Amino acid sequence: MKTEGRNAVLELLKTEKSIEKIMLEKNPQGSLNKIFAEARRQNIRVQFVDRRVLDKECLSGKHQGVIAITSDYEYSSLEDIISAKGEKGGFVIICDGIEDVHNLGSIIRVAECAGADGVIIPSNNSASVTEAVVRISAGAANHMKVAKVNSINRAIDILKENGYWLYALEADGTDIYKADLKGSVALVIGGEDSGVKRLTREKCDFTLSLPLKGKVNSLNASVALGIAAYEVLKTRL
Repeated sequence: MKTEGRNAVLELLKTEKSIEKIMLEKNPQGSLNKIFAEARRQNIRVQFVDRRVLDKECLSGKHQGVIAITSDYEYSSLEDIISAKGEKGGFVIICDGIEDVHNLGSIIRVAECAGADGVIIPSNNSASVTEAVVRISAGAANHMKVAKVNSINRAIDILKENGYWLYALEADGTDIYKADLKGSVALVIGGEDSGVKRLTREKCDFTLSLPLKGKVNSLNASVALGIAAYEVLKTRL
């Protein structure tokens, strides 16, 4: 797997992930020197190359002078995420059919910033954690536990067995600002076109909505999730 871009590589270097090598533009400037120094401190092989080599290797077109090569993304298990539950309860994000890599990357970034224990995605009909997702998440995917499960509904059952309350984010639910989000919480966000699937929604304990005061009748999935996630975080401060 390739991690591209200065911020994403700097975040990768803060983790314990195995980095095979870092390809760095010749005559590095600015934060590239910081990356080089940290790579040397960790005894990571650095290969200085011409910019055209990076252009050829880059998948996103935005390498910013550096590409790190790691093994394939290592998913966590659902049990790993549950075991990360804190004193004030667990906090999990469930993606029910998020197919756009930009949305998934943004959701993972929100989850990491808001202190979620992990993100759960389905094995089928969903974006996976790719180089693009890592880059879009600004490197947050290197810190966040992401579990890929065969059945979202079975994962919900397991979360309920472990004391979680399940909240689907949809347009026709209870005002989120009137909800009690204390304890162990799992927020379920669906795809922008389809929303949370019917069977998944039926398994949730509550449906929550964000009040919309403008003329547009919906929010981007990652934006909606961001607002909801910080409502959960507010109960833990």
